[in-house]
Amino acid sequence: MGPRIGVVVGSGLVVTALLAACAPGAGNAEGLPPEGGFDYQLGGAYPPPDGVEIVVRDSSVEPEPDLYSVCYVNGFQTQPGDLGFWEERAPDVLLRDEGGDPVADPGWPDEYLLDTSTEELRERIAALLDDTIAQCAEAGYDAVEFDNLDAYLRSYSALTSDDNLALATLLVASAHDRGMAAAQKNTVEEAERGKDEVGFDFAITESCAAWSECGGYTRVYGEENVLAIEYPEDLDEVDTDFDAACAVTDTPARTILRDLALVAESEPGYVYATC
Repeated sequence: MGPRIGVVVGSGLVVTALLAACAPGAGNAEGLPPEGGFDYQLGGAYPPPDGVEIVVRDSSVEPEPDLYSVCYVNGFQTQPGDLGFWEERAPDVLLRDEGGDPVADPGWPDEYLLDTSTEELRERIAALLDDTIAQCAEAGYDAVEFDNLDAYLRSYSALTSDDNLALATLLVASAHDRGMAAAQKNTVEEAERGKDEVGFDFAITESCAAWSECGGYTRVYGEENVLAIEYPEDLDEVDTDFDAACAVTDTPARTILRDLALVAESEPGYVYATC
């Protein structure tokens, strides 16, 4: 899932750089990502490598001028450090356990699941996230990536895929209303519904080669509309390497290798390679 570098949604605390007017990148006629390479920069912004035409950055960071820019938004869980905002503004939209405590993502314990179980709750969540989506548009982003569609798998059966797909429909509509495309993030089992019912325009995947899932995305969205990130740790877990992953028929042409922390180029541990 990559690191979370998010901001408080729906408040004046959002980094003011979001309001800078940046020229959108040049997508194709449908607003989808253009041809060319891409980079995934959630852990820190830096000048993209040569050949990159698409850059994904967190919603708290300005887009890269003149490139197709995708704005990362955590759509189904809170951002790290944001629990206080949700507790203050909308405590009832946090999924809670039997003891009344917010349910955390086991893999990211500073992120808490949002309760998508009813139409009223979904509408309230969407209204709060709408501010962030609007700020992505104002900043000049061309598309939005909505992360953690699969959060229902970590809800201890309190939520369903239908619940999260229903919220996704509201979020995608908000992006479309502002002239931005919307990317499905992971959750290959819902790719068909994501495209046909929710209205996602393209897909961003993590470790689809490592987990043999790439074909599930490319069959639905088309190979040209899938952006894939692989991580050394996941490739090691299945006893393969990046070269071997790139050689698999289903692996999208625009697959990159990044370090798990997604750090900036100047930071220790930085990894970037392309198929």
